Amino acid sequence: MAKLLIIDDERAIRSTLREILEYENYEVEDVDNGVEGLELIKKKKFDLVLCDIKMNRMDGMEVLEQALAFSPDLPFIMISGHGTVETAIEASKKGAFDFISKPPDLNRLLITVRNALDRGTLVTETKVLKRKASKTRDILGSSVNINKIKETIERVAPTEARVLITGANGSGKELVARWLHEKSNRADSPLIEVNCAAIPSELIESELFGHEKGSFTSAVKQRIGKFELANGGTLFLDEIGDMSLSAQAKVLRALQEHKISRVGGEKELEVNVRVLAATNKDLMKEIEDGNFRMDLYHRLNVINIHVPHLRERIEDIPEIAQNFLEDICRDYGIPVKKISEGGMIALQGLPWTGNVRELHNMIERLIILSDKVITEHDVIAFANPGGGTNIGAAVGNGTPAASPVNGLDYEKFSNFQDYKDHAEREFIKFKLEKNNWNVSKTADDIDIQRSHLYSKIEKFGLKRVAE
Repeated sequence: MAKLLIIDDERAIRSTLREILEYENYEVEDVDNGVEGLELIKKKKFDLVLCDIKMNRMDGMEVLEQALAFSPDLPFIMISGHGTVETAIEASKKGAFDFISKPPDLNRLLITVRNALDRGTLVTETKVLKRKASKTRDILGSSVNINKIKETIERVAPTEARVLITGANGSGKELVARWLHEKSNRADSPLIEVNCAAIPSELIESELFGHEKGSFTSAVKQRIGKFELANGGTLFLDEIGDMSLSAQAKVLRALQEHKISRVGGEKELEVNVRVLAATNKDLMKEIEDGNFRMDLYHRLNVINIHVPHLRERIEDIPEIAQNFLEDICRDYGIPVKKISEGGMIALQGLPWTGNVRELHNMIERLIILSDKVITEHDVIAFANPGGGTNIGAAVGNGTPAASPVNGLDYEKFSNFQDYKDHAEREFIKFKLEKNNWNVSKTADDIDIQRSHLYSKIEKFGLKRVAE
């Protein structure tokens, strides 16, 4: 239900507008002066404001200017009994959606309100979509490895050098490629991405180089390939270690001669493309096994950027987690939650087999399932790490990742599962006691089935202490 605010010093006008708008199922508040109206706008979220122009204490135009200064997308409909063309133009210049004269025509008023609300919704949706579509996320972190990557990008991006980006799945290879393009002299031209692992080997050549009509059974029309689409820009070949040998030969020729031929075509086409490639495979081993061409490897590997695994840079986890937390809460339209110190230490202790991608999913899960403050117990309860490293235990280099949390002695846990069981038991016990041992309420509270909760109570030997 849309929430509207009426600011007008005439009680009869306020009452009439309120009655009409509430009849149309809008939620309405009203005040009789601009000062109070401005305070309400600052404190509450309104979808539309109807504001008189001539008022005591504060002029409607002043309310409009000050309100739009801190809420620029809030639609305003200005109302006046002394309406002139000049007034309407001035209101429009200051950012008002529309201008209505007193007494307002009922049909025009309702149509204007509906149009203003629709426009406000479209503006909000457009901003969200633009942010999602066009924003290249920052490379987060200040560890030695990440700082080295940032420095390399700054040096290499403005050149035409080809770059081979290596690293595990989910580590952020695509993000490095995007920043190489963003900071290059080709930034105004397209960045075309191809996931070589996602395209069947028999179709990869058509995908990269295009094909002529009739060149094979399903080629019912001519197709432009990715090399042509990226002409003047950048072509990012992700998971290039999965490319077929025949396609590798054509890519090598394109890199050497800057020319391509469509599948089934005889004409050579010149292309001006900077190629970036990425892989999670050991290409030298692939070369030894006969799966990758040595000459193509050397063509691609002019500059090598290796993106480290998240567990090799746990000192970056707080910054990355906080950034994900803010972005996801903003996209969900909810207040930004907090991660407690213990929760952050618990995050740093997870093995992160899925890398940065897993951390993003984990933060999203915690936002959905946790309260306002994400605690250590939340992290353990909702973690799905997929294996074997103790929280707070050695990560990568054999040194402790964190000191014990809340005085907990980690030495008594022989493996990660023991720690999880302990944390899960304490978490369930805490929730049961908080809900006065109401199993149904507790099951809803922690978002599991009641039968599952009964099984956990039995498994951990939890019993209500007699008072």
